[in-house]
Amino acid sequence: MNHRMGTGEGVGAHFGLPHAPCLPARPVRDAGFSVTRLEWRLNGDANRLVSLPPDEAYFLMLYLKDAYHCDVDPDGTEGETRRFRQGSICLVDLANGACIRLSSDLDSLALQIPRELFREVSEFSTAPKATRLRCRRGEHDDVICNLGAALLPLFERQGNSQTPVLQHIAIAICAHLLHAYADPDQPGSSSTRFSVWQEKAAKDFMIDHFANQFPMAAAASAAGVSIRRFIAGFEGVTGQTPQQWLLGYRTARAKQYLGEQSLTVPEIATRCGFTDEDHFITAFRRVTGSTPAAWRARWLQ
Repeated sequence: MNHRMGTGEGVGAHFGLPHAPCLPARPVRDAGFSVTRLEWRLNGDANRLVSLPPDEAYFLMLYLKDAYHCDVDPDGTEGETRRFRQGSICLVDLANGACIRLSSDLDSLALQIPRELFREVSEFSTAPKATRLRCRRGEHDDVICNLGAALLPLFERQGNSQTPVLQHIAIAICAHLLHAYADPDQPGSSSTRFSVWQEKAAKDFMIDHFANQFPMAAAASAAGVSIRRFIAGFEGVTGQTPQQWLLGYRTARAKQYLGEQSLTVPEIATRCGFTDEDHFITAFRRVTGSTPAAWRARWLQ
């Protein structure tokens, strides 16, 4: 493929879904934005090759269900097939295009965001004036999940009634991406950084085992690095130590359980990998400023 994608047409055709619903907008001034609802089924096919052409834009995928695919290099070399969890995102720079091979059904939102739109958003907001974003692979992002949930009902509306809401959501997405994933592009820093796949492997391991007690050396092993390199590399790309990131993830899962009302605080402590109820209460208060019981009471008001 050698033609550029237009924001009005979305990306459905590149996924073999030329009639996929697409919502275009111009959120600020001239730069466009589009979000496409992708629902693709294997239907007996072993896989599907998807190729996105080069563009001065970023491509953001929000997975609404688990999916499996691998990257395909320009020379046709295929990487390892990996799991992309429900609620995770992929953020890809399309400067050189992108190619993947899908080996599962796909249920997702696909957003095309031109670089120019990031510049326009940063001009009138407090978002960083970044020229590059750090690409993500399978990153869990609660903010994008919530904004994606707000986008889904817009596909059911008729005419232009969704335009103002779509514009606001598009701006919120851009501002969040700039705050969360702006790449400082520091010379000489790449040698000490994790690759995006090492980061994903480490986070996947911690997510899979968050309910258990495990040594951080096991997460380092999953990333294929020494424990010393793991701690330094992980903090270099996330701004958090592995222990801080894991505590944040456990706390987020605990909030989900607290909102459901069906489990007691001690049961939630066990399910979320805290050693006991006291440890859970202390850690939860440190992260949120509130006890689990007080947080639940406010949530249920």
